[in-house]
Amino acid sequence: MGLHNFFHKKKSSDIARDRLKILLISDRVNCSPEMMEMIKNDIAKVISKYMKIDDKSMEVQITKKGTSKKGMKSPFLYVNIPIIDLNSYFYKG
Repeated sequence: MGLHNFFHKKKSSDIARDRLKILLISDRVNCSPEMMEMIKNDIAKVISKYMKIDDKSMEVQITKKGTSKKGMKSPFLYVNIPIIDLNSYFYKG
């Protein structure tokens, strides 16, 4: 990740588009935007114990893919977490 990406602030249009995506996805799987935000915060909190992440750029999506035994599509949780620093957490001594 370049220095520019680290300090780059998202445009309001990008933020609005991300929020709309979350709203549409959450509506498809009957998960409220508030619940999606709580999931995102919980995942960020846990992962932050092990590595430094950019939780502002983190993406969480729930989609329906594949088929279950009953022939219905199953929900999948996808999380994209930008890692800022991994080494300092493993080499504490």
